Amino acid sequence: MLLAALLCYLGFTALSLSMSRHYADLTGSKLAPRRQLTLRVLGWTVLLLSLWAGVEAGGWGLGLVQWFAALMGSAVLLLMAMSYRPRLALLLAGVVLLISPFAVVSQWFA
Repeated sequence: MLLAALLCYLGFTALSLSMSRHYADLTGSKLAPRRQLTLRVLGWTVLLLSLWAGVEAGGWGLGLVQWFAALMGSAVLLLMAMSYRPRLALLLAGVVLLISPFAVVSQWFA
């Protein structure tokens, strides 16, 4: 279930960066339309992958409930990070990218 939670955070981070206001706050530059589309598609794709990881980990019954919990938890974490320390949200996304391969291996062998 760790993989689903990590992917939820990455997906929500990509979706928040697809908004011009958040992108400008975090990077200091203007968001190009092509990059906006790329971030939106990436965000929704990663959220769908997180659904697959959640269902794979716990089945359709419990896995779906745990996935919704991971969605809410990662959204609250991102909301708090974006509200108080916006740079921390990007740092956490980088850490999640580093941890995700280990979570994939962990879920694969579990």
